[in-house]
Formats: sequence, C-alpha cells, structure tokens
Amino acid sequence: MDEHIRDIIAQSIDFLVTAEQPVRLSDAAAHAGYSETHFQKLFTSYVGISPKRFQQYLRARKAEDLLLRQYPTLEAAYDAGLSGNGRLHDVCVSVTGMTPGHLQRRAAGVTIYYGTYASPVGHIFIGQTEKGICWLGFAGAENDPEEAMRNRWPAANFIADAAYVAMAGKEIEKFLQKQDARITLDLYGTNFQINVWKALLQIPQGGAVSYSDIAAHLGKPSASRAVGSAVGQNPISLLIPCHRVIQKSGIVENYAWGSSRKRALLGFECDASMETGSER
Repeated sequence: MDEHIRDIIAQSIDFLVTAEQPVRLSDAAAHAGYSETHFQKLFTSYVGISPKRFQQYLRARKAEDLLLRQYPTLEAAYDAGLSGNGRLHDVCVSVTGMTPGHLQRRAAGVTIYYGTYASPVGHIFIGQTEKGICWLGFAGAENDPEEAMRNRWPAANFIADAAYVAMAGKEIEKFLQKQDARITLDLYGTNFQINVWKALLQIPQGGAVSYSDIAAHLGKPSASRAVGSAVGQNPISLLIPCHRVIQKSGIVENYAWGSSRKRALLGFECDASMETGSER
C-alpha cells in the first residue's frame, strides 16, 4: 500500500475514533474520498478488520465484549502471558535504558528525533534516540503527544525528522501486521516503573490483566495504586501495551489517548489473535 493511501486510512481511523456517534460507511468513505466499496476494501486490507467491526469495538464498554472469547477469565489471560507462553515481545522488542545520570538531568545531552507515522491503528507520534524508541503516542488524541514528550524530557534536544522516524514506523507496522520486526526501546524510568513496564510486555495479545494482577506478579500485592501510576507514566504506548491493563470490574477506561482508542486497540488485537489462533 502506497504512502498516500496509508495516510488516508490512518486519517479514517482517527476520524472514527474521535467521532461522538457511529459513522455510516458512506460517510466514512466520503471523508476518505473513496467509494464505499473501495474504501471498505482498502480499510479491511490495511487494518485487518472492517470499518463496521472496528466501530463495534469502539462502542464496547467491558472487557467481556472484547477479550474473553480467547481467554475464559482475565486471570487466564494473565497466566498465558506472564507465565512465559505468550511472550512474543521477547522476540521482537528489546529494552535498553538511560543511565541514572541522564535520568536525573531530565535527558540533558540526549537528542530525540520525532515525527508522525500513518500506522494500521492510526497516526502515531514517535520519539526516538540513537538507542531506540523512547516515546510513542497517538497524534490527534485527547492529549498532545509532542507536548507530553517535551514535558517529560525538558532538557533534551528535539529534532523533527520524519524520514528518521519512518524507519521505526515501518518496523512497528510490520510488527502490527505479524511480520518479522526488530524494535529497540530506550526506556527512561525508575526501577519500579521499568519493572512494571517489562511486566506489561508479557501480556499476550487478545488478553488483559488488572492492576492488582500486575502488583501480585511483582510480589507487591498491596501496590496496585503504585502500579496504576507506573502504567499511566508509560512513555511508549502500543509497544509497551498499557492498554491491556483494565479495571478489575472489566471496565475499559483510563487511557491517556482516550477510552475509544483503548477499546479500538483491544478489539484490533483480539480480532488478530482469533484469526491466527496464536497469542500474537
């Protein structure tokens, strides 16, 4: 799929995610500038699900509506990932870390290249150092991803470089489309935060866990609130899948980039998992 069409489909995803009411296929196609038939074909080919099903996931309110077709309980999803059976990220994603000195100086002396990329889940905003991806958010979301990135590392040197970022974006696209990919993350956080984020990497696609599940896995069963804070501070959304952490009640809310975006990601992953029969 060429770059122009990919950008149009990413715009369509962002349009559907932010719409306050369900969007008819004819309206979505008109927004994209295509006929209904052609739009349906392009959207399904790139995203992996139809516009109708994508919107069904946007309207889902509980995890049971999205996730539990593959895992009978949330605990089963947790066990599948954190026991080691669903650890695809160990193969595709490697983690490095900023030195304590850099962290204390708020990334002074570190250069972060940034830009947007049209992915199968919408426009993503990527920040990348020479070591790897250090920031990932959603462009056009409820929070401004560039502003949030700059606030996190006020002393860093920022350079807009779409071509450099596109190299990372292409690997992310391959990863989302279940192709061979190699992605390095450059993580900046406290030891506790990094431990939480590494635990998130082990949650299988198509599953979700609660904050208390993560706390128990880390041997700190009373630290659910601290886990929630660390999840909320995750700087690399999508790749470190904080969207797979939900409330114990099963309610799918609390996401920096909007609850609709979170439901869309969970639905996209659940659909892909059911299609392949794997935990990826």
